[in-house]
Amino acid sequence: MSSQTQLRLILYEFSRKFQTKLSTQKLHSFVTKSRLARDPFFATQLVRLYAQNDDLASARKLFDVFPDRSVFLWNSVIRAYAKAHQFSTAFSLFSQMLSSDRRPDNFTYACLARGFSESFDTDGLRCIHGIAMVSGHGFDQICGSAIVKAYSKAGHISEASKLFLSIPDPDVALWNVMISGYECCGIWDKGINMFNLMQHRGNLPNCYTMVALATCLIDPSLLHIAWSVHGFCLKINLDTHSYVGCALVNMYSRCRCIASARSVYNSISGPDLVACSSLITGYSRCGNHKEALYLFNELRVSGKKPDCVLVAIVLGSCAELSDSVYGKEVHGYAIRLGLEFDIKVHSALIDMYSKCGVLDSAINLFEGIPEKNIVSFNSVILGLGLNGFASTVFEKFTEMLEMGLKPDEATFAALLCTCCHSGLLYKGQEIFERMKFEFGIEPKTEHYVYLVKLMGMAGKLEEAFEFVMSLRKPIDSGILGALLSCCEVHENTQLAEVVAEKILENGEERGRSVYKVMLSNVYARYGRWDEVERLRDGISESFGGKLPGISWF
Repeated sequence: MSSQTQLRLILYEFSRKFQTKLSTQKLHSFVTKSRLARDPFFATQLVRLYAQNDDLASARKLFDVFPDRSVFLWNSVIRAYAKAHQFSTAFSLFSQMLSSDRRPDNFTYACLARGFSESFDTDGLRCIHGIAMVSGHGFDQICGSAIVKAYSKAGHISEASKLFLSIPDPDVALWNVMISGYECCGIWDKGINMFNLMQHRGNLPNCYTMVALATCLIDPSLLHIAWSVHGFCLKINLDTHSYVGCALVNMYSRCRCIASARSVYNSISGPDLVACSSLITGYSRCGNHKEALYLFNELRVSGKKPDCVLVAIVLGSCAELSDSVYGKEVHGYAIRLGLEFDIKVHSALIDMYSKCGVLDSAINLFEGIPEKNIVSFNSVILGLGLNGFASTVFEKFTEMLEMGLKPDEATFAALLCTCCHSGLLYKGQEIFERMKFEFGIEPKTEHYVYLVKLMGMAGKLEEAFEFVMSLRKPIDSGILGALLSCCEVHENTQLAEVVAEKILENGEERGRSVYKVMLSNVYARYGRWDEVERLRDGISESFGGKLPGISWF
């Protein structure tokens, strides 16, 4: 074989995106025996291939013995350690590079910025940012983009914004990073403003811009803006792009507009797994669980393989429908895919079996987890509580604490739910106090709802009312609604009127209508039909002349 043919063969092998560890070792041996042994290009490629196969020892050995280290070789080995999450070693290599005759380039700083972002090391990120600025790479598009993204992920959006505004003539990619940064921090209005400024400065949005913008919209109250974003996609002919289509499906799903989500999904030419997963998630999120299961079945038949997140969501739909038959089918499917021991899937299985009343299966799954964590404990505590096994719940809680696990908001929500189902008022109050003072967890709406229901269902309506009125204003309608439902059960019309009045002072019209129905039921029990008619007429008008849940046929 001639040397030219050998060179072509080697270049072909190195051009492939992936090589096995054995193939990499053979290539290394072949290069070492040839005249190419001291070429930095081939050394860089070998370090990359070793890193792909998680063989950092071989990559480092090659790097250490190589005499003429190029910037690319330095970057390759630094990137290898950063991708392996060995950030201290990556930074140590960077320090050695600063002491060598090679200067870091924009890719070096970009790689380290990503590493510090992933390790949540803000001080390290600021250090790299400072060195990049001194070296003159701080305003580079690639380096700047990586640091802006890193600051955004770390939640330091003001620092990301300052850097972005200091970069002259940012390209579309950098604009996209800044818009995504506002999305990461939940500041959707700033993302919209950035999008408008981008166009004002003559930059044409691309598909990634629209994805970043659509991802910012996560609340049903932003539906009118979601329509505008979709309209803009139609205007610039990006609506049929699969990447944009998936983002629009996800956007409409989060905005609880599932009809629009389905319409966009149907318009995508050959929707992929991501688009299908987005729509299934949307159906589940909006409570259309049967449609979610139907679409998941179609996905399985098509041969697409879902990930653990989607399987967990589908199991959640099975739980909401109390469909243990289909739940068992999904369980078997998860086993075949090798997803059964993923913590999200495992917890969803425990939750599904618990809510379907198949408690033995839920307990067996929990006991079979080799390394139990807070998520698995939360699932089994909630499952036992929903089925009335309060004493076992508190045993599990004690076991969890003895293992050194720290309870979170979901743990206490499950414990308070257990107390509600078993009517354990004083135990519930004790749990609530421990949550606040022993574990330092600030109660959320869900915790207050359970505590109010505990007091109200025990007949302590006045005490519950005083507790609710002591909360910080404005009081969530869900908490007031819990008290109103207790007034309905105990037929306390006088207090029900007061609570209903408080509810009507805030909340959306459809939310208020639910509570109007509850109050009208209290009036109906006492034969106050004029009041019932007045309330129900108001509800009928708000729903276009038809009362929800009533059919004329």
